[in-house]
Amino acid sequence: QLQLVESGGGLVQPGGSLRLSCAASGFTLDYYAIGWFRQAPGKEREWVSSISSSGRSTNCADSVKGRFTISRDNAKNTVYLQMNSLKPEDTAVYYCAARRSFSLYCIPNSYDNWGQGTQVTVSS
Repeated sequence: QLQLVESGGGLVQPGGSLRLSCAASGFTLDYYAIGWFRQAPGKEREWVSSISSSGRSTNCADSVKGRFTISRDNAKNTVYLQMNSLKPEDTAVYYCAARRSFSLYCIPNSYDNWGQGTQVTVSS
């Protein structure tokens, strides 16, 4: 059974950092593109960042460019989202998603497998 589990969320002050992890079980991430998305209360799910199966290609939304970095360790079957200089507007539930592909995707419907999400709250 394919499963993605996010972790690393929590409460952090503005300007702080968090590193989210997305661990896969039941399958190997080697052939999967991974995307991070977030959803704040009352808002639609928003794309944050994506990484190709090899890790050689990445992309991220303008709202997080220069602050968030996506990476992956296929040996650990895990993808990471390093979030620095966090702002209150980054508060949301963060989800990772996977699709078996060599391409990058930034649309939620492009992904087949989703985790349950981890809450990130940025507040003083």
